[in-house]
Amino acid sequence: MLRPTRTPRPVRALRTPGGLSLRLDVRTCAVVALLVLAALTAGVVLIGTGDFPISASDVLKALAGRGGPGQEFVVRELRLPRVLVGLLVGACLGVGGALFQSVSRNPLGSPDVLGLSQGSAAGALTVIVLFSGSATAVTLGALLGGLVTGVAVYLLAWKQGVHGYRLVLVGIGVSAVVTAVNGYLITKADFVDAARAVVWMTGSLNGRDWTQVGSLAVLCAVVLPLVLANARALRMLEMGDDVSYALGVRAERVRLLLMGCAVLLVAAATAAAGPVSFVALTAPQLARRLTRSPGPNLLPSLCMGAALLVTADLTAQRAFGADQLPVGVVTGVLGGVYLLWLLVTERRAGRI
Repeated sequence: MLRPTRTPRPVRALRTPGGLSLRLDVRTCAVVALLVLAALTAGVVLIGTGDFPISASDVLKALAGRGGPGQEFVVRELRLPRVLVGLLVGACLGVGGALFQSVSRNPLGSPDVLGLSQGSAAGALTVIVLFSGSATAVTLGALLGGLVTGVAVYLLAWKQGVHGYRLVLVGIGVSAVVTAVNGYLITKADFVDAARAVVWMTGSLNGRDWTQVGSLAVLCAVVLPLVLANARALRMLEMGDDVSYALGVRAERVRLLLMGCAVLLVAAATAAAGPVSFVALTAPQLARRLTRSPGPNLLPSLCMGAALLVTADLTAQRAFGADQLPVGVVTGVLGGVYLLWLLVTERRAGRI
């Protein structure tokens, strides 16, 4: 009996003047375009939301320099940095989550589960509680805490290579330890520092300015091209180390490089906006379901992360008013529901 053949996915090939051929998946390109449009639309609406509401058309005029002085000040100086930080943080978390899930070959291999967000929080709490540091010092502490946690998880999971489930299990253990440390630091803080720490740990875009925009933009400009240049090697890693070595990919070197990039992206995002939970977990999964494409789906995950975070911030402001509900609360609720659904699905499939 003949089985029906699967319809091949539409693919287009582009050739550059230098003779380089580039294959583009039509569905993936369409998904990326729609996600970019959704993120930008949500960003424009978010800029116009607040105690001084501005229509979308007036927001666009102010961004183009054709608005009134008051509107241009509100749009460019007060609200645009917040939206840009949200887009960049979401993009960093989306790519970081996709890298960890691809390297570990596990849908639970996200920074939230592996303890990187908690490690960044520990670095920030150390600066806040022990040194009463400035905002810049808190940012540096969060970045250093995430990097140290990432190195610790990698070294503890190393045993003739890094196995996916071993990486996840070690990450869960490290996350539990660091969470306990964070709780201890809060109990040792005075009232003012404890309140400041709790607000930071919730994850929020309130009060973000051009300083965070500049640092995140520079990091993305350096790290993201490096990640995308190794996308083909990363896709081969998902087939296993033996296959990767046979195809000429130095698996451990590529894995170490990409994990380092993922740790940098997640730590920088956490340093800029606090530990915004579950975006790194859900963005790659949702992107893969939309594109229906195997592989890491780095660019769709980037766009999905940006769209998710800005939309969550818009939802928080529209439902509860400006600055009333941190965006981390919204992503935590939605991400927790998604995580429960994912665990049930994986259990029914016999993978956990």
